[in-house]
Amino acid sequence: MNKVLIIDDEQSLLTTLEMLFTSKGYSVQTAGGGKQGLEILTSDNLPDLLISDIKMPDLDGIEVLREVKKIDPYLPVVLITAHADKQEAIAACNEGAYYFLEKPFGNKELLKICSEALENGRAGRRYSERRRELSSAQLPEFLIGEAPEFKKVLQVAGKAAKTDSTILIQGESGTGKELVARYIYRESARRDRPFVPVNCGALTETLLESELFGHVKGSFTGAISSKDGLFKVASGGTIFLDEVGETSLSFQVKLLRVLQEKTITPVGSTEPVTVDVQVIAATNRDLEAEVEAERFRRDLFYRLNVIPIKLPPLRERVEDIPLLIDSILERKGETATHKTRFTETALKKLESYRWPGNIRELENIIEHLAVISAKDIINEEDLPEKVCRPQPESFVSDKPKDTPTLEAVERAYIHWVMEQVNGSKKEASKILGIDPSTLYRKLSQ
Repeated sequence: MNKVLIIDDEQSLLTTLEMLFTSKGYSVQTAGGGKQGLEILTSDNLPDLLISDIKMPDLDGIEVLREVKKIDPYLPVVLITAHADKQEAIAACNEGAYYFLEKPFGNKELLKICSEALENGRAGRRYSERRRELSSAQLPEFLIGEAPEFKKVLQVAGKAAKTDSTILIQGESGTGKELVARYIYRESARRDRPFVPVNCGALTETLLESELFGHVKGSFTGAISSKDGLFKVASGGTIFLDEVGETSLSFQVKLLRVLQEKTITPVGSTEPVTVDVQVIAATNRDLEAEVEAERFRRDLFYRLNVIPIKLPPLRERVEDIPLLIDSILERKGETATHKTRFTETALKKLESYRWPGNIRELENIIEHLAVISAKDIINEEDLPEKVCRPQPESFVSDKPKDTPTLEAVERAYIHWVMEQVNGSKKEASKILGIDPSTLYRKLSQ
């Protein structure tokens, strides 16, 4: 039950508001002036919401507001007045009031504002708690989270940092594979030596071989001088081979030799060069499936997969979304005096979205909302349409148990989608990707 304290020197209004909020399930306390209100506020029994008149003889509402923010900066305050003044309204908002309401006002309007204020206060406290968690956590950027699967990832990464073994990080695009690789490097004994990232998918086979192994002068057209490869540049440190699943089978043979023999042979040379590097590889492909499809060498897979790390997609760790949002906002320069907050309904929408782009997509959306929208409070209606659109889970539970016909699968799936959107044919047709008329016809059949 939400507790509300109402401060006003007009007894008739106090009585009216007490009856209104009591009828809506609130626990109500009243005070006939600012001083009496502060006596209640300084006790251990703080309310969840404060409503205060501004013009009071003993202590005005702005002074009450200032004292309240010293006691609890996240206690939402709604100020009311019969003498509206623009400068006064600005001053109230600058002091931290959630809303400035002019008398007379409607009951529905007041109740709506108070409901939003309560949600804002809860979001503020949650934000404060998470900021403390972030400041105490010794993890870089997005490597935060309480989801069990993600905690396992960090545990394995921490242990992997104590070895020189080859590490394979697998996960969908945008899950933070390079961040995990850098975390391992920073926790390793090699942290004072180079960390060299290479995007294997961005280079042709010839260029990739030259970049990694180096080349000698005249080894190919344009090789006007000799060049050390990135394996040699990373000597004593760590090389991160991102998108290793995109490499060709012929290049994989050469990479396998490097891992086995700890030597590289520059393009155009016959003299092997010994290298001392830890190899961390990453891919968004399922390498075991690629091996079965004969698109990736089995022996190389085993050489890379000495310490496997599988990053969960964001949709499997949605409980971490609020923490990640706070981390994004903190990196974007959020301060204690200006904080973008998300209402509970907005957070629920974000948590129900499927996040095909994972954390990278989350960062883009949050940056857009915080910078482009330029709002302190983000509501459900502020979110992108794709986030608010119903997101049904993969069709599994209602799949026919026997070998089904295509028609049977389609029929079961349509009924399942209709259940997810509470019978809304308009929403169901959007999810199914068909015209409403086609959906009506299929339902009638």
